[in-house]
Amino acid sequence: MTPRPSPGRILTAAAAGGEWDLVVIGAGSAGLVAARTAATLGARTLLIEAHRWGGECLHTGCVPSKALIAAGHAAHAARRADRLGVRVAGVEVDFTAVMAHVHAAIATIAPVDSPETLASRGVHVVHGRARFTAPREIEVDGTRIGFRDAVIATGSRPVIADIPGAQDVLTNETFWQLEEQPARLLVHGGGAIGCEIAQAMARLGTAVTLVHRGSRLLPKEDPAASAIVRAALEADGVDVRLDTQIDRIESDRTAVLSDGSRVGFDRMLAALGRRVDVSDLGLEAAEVALGDRGDVTVDTTMRTSNPAIRAAGDVTGLPRFTHTAGMFGSVAATNAVLGLSRRIDLDVVPRVTFTSPEVGAVGVAPGDAKRRGLSVIVHEDHEVDRAVADGETSGRTTLVVDRRGRLRGASVVGPRAGEVLGELTTAIKAGLSVRDLAGTTHAYPTYADGAWNAAISSAQEGLDGGLVQRGIRLLRGFHARRR
Repeated sequence: MTPRPSPGRILTAAAAGGEWDLVVIGAGSAGLVAARTAATLGARTLLIEAHRWGGECLHTGCVPSKALIAAGHAAHAARRADRLGVRVAGVEVDFTAVMAHVHAAIATIAPVDSPETLASRGVHVVHGRARFTAPREIEVDGTRIGFRDAVIATGSRPVIADIPGAQDVLTNETFWQLEEQPARLLVHGGGAIGCEIAQAMARLGTAVTLVHRGSRLLPKEDPAASAIVRAALEADGVDVRLDTQIDRIESDRTAVLSDGSRVGFDRMLAALGRRVDVSDLGLEAAEVALGDRGDVTVDTTMRTSNPAIRAAGDVTGLPRFTHTAGMFGSVAATNAVLGLSRRIDLDVVPRVTFTSPEVGAVGVAPGDAKRRGLSVIVHEDHEVDRAVADGETSGRTTLVVDRRGRLRGASVVGPRAGEVLGELTTAIKAGLSVRDLAGTTHAYPTYADGAWNAAISSAQEGLDGGLVQRGIRLLRGFHARRR
């Protein structure tokens, strides 16, 4: 059980020398990185958490969902073995064991974010609920303390639609409390969370219906990627309903949809995204302004309308990923402690949806390329030898390239797309060209061959230009004369 130190005891003892250099509210990804960064820089740092150390990513997001996906993948791999010529015995899923694996993954990682580990790195921690009482003052469970700078990192909450008759609706925060596997699961929402859990549960043997009001799954991704994911989910048995809404839930656990159809279910999961709720933080007293959607407004240095307060993570209107939360938390803390004006880079933010196949994207989207005068290079996975060998040929790699041959964006669909995306993200950040990628020796055979071969194709196209061809002919002629 997570220790809960006494607010009064810790705050009084640690703050005896005056105000804190930095107070961080929220011990999720953004807050943890901000606090550790500040302490490493020598600042007297206080981290306050009202619930669980580690935040959404550890307890209800990235870690448990990937553990569930791993279990679903294992069951799926056993079932598809016959297609690869391997005979296996029948597959039986022990859902209790699956959830034990999920919670074991959480428990294994949790010590990294524990109060004891934080304290060993110079961060003072306290369990309690913080509220601003002035522009440079907070109150934690009745104890008031001052600070020079602060970082708000209180995260976000799941959205649940107001559907008549809906009761006991699961979210990504409560799904992991399931003790019995539902025979029928209704998933409301076709974004990353909805698609990941729908596919994993279908692979574990649950009959899954996914209802999404949009015209395609993963609406932020390239349409071709969305189509591939939809086909993959349907191949795994997910009943995908697009352009559809849930009108009401009847007492016998039947969902009546906007097209008049009816879907029976045992449990329902709301996967409609997340929203910010800072109503209990006293931000008016702190003179911190909010945006139109209720999130904390920050500039590119992570500063709020109060110069002494910064914010990072889901509580802002910036891209909501664990990796951005950590990176932006580091920027916020460094700027606060050292008085710098480091700016975040919103042009190169990678994202990955961990369906099978995975979908990764970064930079300029293929759909925006033409409007920006950029070119698009596509390489299908049926031309990637590793994909052929694995029998996973439905994916594709799309590169967006500018007129100077520099990589400006990428969309990768396929196994290990998230890992492939790392190289492409670095290339975009460093301003590298497709020739730089094409001229770098890559290990064979890997799924990175898709991106590499796309880069080679793009670089070869550049050789077709008139001046380039003229130069090649001159070099060949000069070389022939020398021989």
